[in-house]
Amino acid sequence: MVAILVLTAVELEARALARALSLPSLPSLSFPAFGRGALLVAPVGLHAGLLGSRWTAIVSASDRPLVVSAGVCGALDPALRVGDLVLPDSVINDGGLRLPVTGSDEQRAAASGGARATVGVMATVSRAVATPEAKASLRAATGAVAVDMESAVILEAAAARGCSSLVVRAVSDDARETLPGELIRLMGADGRIRCGGVLALAHPRVLRRALHLRRSTRRALASVAGSLARLAA
Repeated sequence: MVAILVLTAVELEARALARALSLPSLPSLSFPAFGRGALLVAPVGLHAGLLGSRWTAIVSASDRPLVVSAGVCGALDPALRVGDLVLPDSVINDGGLRLPVTGSDEQRAAASGGARATVGVMATVSRAVATPEAKASLRAATGAVAVDMESAVILEAAAARGCSSLVVRAVSDDARETLPGELIRLMGADGRIRCGGVLALAHPRVLRRALHLRRSTRRALASVAGSLARLAA
């Protein structure tokens, strides 16, 4: 029985968390997934576009796991730094609907584990928020502290299936950073690099930003892994 279901956007996030948590791969599934005992980690694609098709493969009809939207996020609050943990209490979707995070106080406290974690609102959007100006505009419109592209979809799916939810994210790009369009266009809906997309990395400016983002992503995922380890303990 799966008691904690951790859903990431892309395989890179899922594999990094699995390594940090020493979770083996699950070869019985037709897509990348990792787990041991009651803890399972799986990617569901950008915008959680693969969630519907993968849910039935990893959760039995009788299970009601704690569903955790996990991975990286972009900071909207200028006070947030790369690697900072974000544990929002609600998520606003693209239509302005506010969705509650329904995990218990005990589960939230375990995920925090005494570490400095930012609470408040997370915004989920359908397009990457790539510039400082766009981040400031979204913060002004929503009051959100950070932004991702999956949590609202994951929370809605969890609620529809009678499952409680948490969001455990960490900052990979702060409110002052710009994400180059070339990097955003590299990735397909399944989180894999598009055919021919690697050619964009031949440009020195794009390569420098890609390497910087890689380091920031590793730092963010280390924070998320620590939180998940405390939650699963």
